[in-house]
Amino acid sequence: MKVSLLITCLGDALFPDVGLATVRLLRRLGVDVDFPQAQTCCGQPHFNSGFHDDARALARHTISAFAGDRLVITPSGSCAAMVKLEYPELFHHDLAWHGRAEDLARRTHELSDFLINVLKVEDVGARFPGKVTYHMACHLRGLGVLTEPERLLQQVRDLEYVPLERRDECCGFGGSFSVRLPAISGAMVQDKSVFIEQTGAATVVATDAGCLMNIAGCLRRRGSKVQALHLAQVLAST
Repeated sequence: MKVSLLITCLGDALFPDVGLATVRLLRRLGVDVDFPQAQTCCGQPHFNSGFHDDARALARHTISAFAGDRLVITPSGSCAAMVKLEYPELFHHDLAWHGRAEDLARRTHELSDFLINVLKVEDVGARFPGKVTYHMACHLRGLGVLTEPERLLQQVRDLEYVPLERRDECCGFGGSFSVRLPAISGAMVQDKSVFIEQTGAATVVATDAGCLMNIAGCLRRRGSKVQALHLAQVLAST
């Protein structure tokens, strides 16, 4: 199988190791991965802030960059949701681009969704010693990806999985939400960090760079020793 990698802005700028881990994992499973170099922001920050014309311009660029018939895999539920749920709506009155948006939406998968529901793999051959908990990113609910990351974690050798209380509660990042309402955002991530620490886990896993950045920053400010890793980094470990 041949796929294209949609790395996301935060992944490119702040979490390059997540992209590398995603590629290692997919190649280990026999998937050929290419990287369209023309890709840039999917337009979600513009869309969420109400700048829909700017979002459409970036959506057209992304659709063109990923033209073809390959599946598109992204280690980000939020960017997958933007492409799958919002792109077709952005071009609701533009028939030519609407069709292309729907085509890309059909071909795009968040990483855990691709592994479980396309490749039909739960045991990816990973080994990660230690106690791990999991934070569920908000956009996974919109995609209907509700259990896939946990199912993958539970098959990792030497990994002790500890459920997180209120695991599906927002960490408070929400993109520009954390900038517009920092006090509320800060209170939410403090709550999340307390729940993480109460599990006794050495590692908290998430599927979105925004969540990882927010949670890791709060844990660091609290003096916590808990590390925050992307799901791909755990699954790529052997």
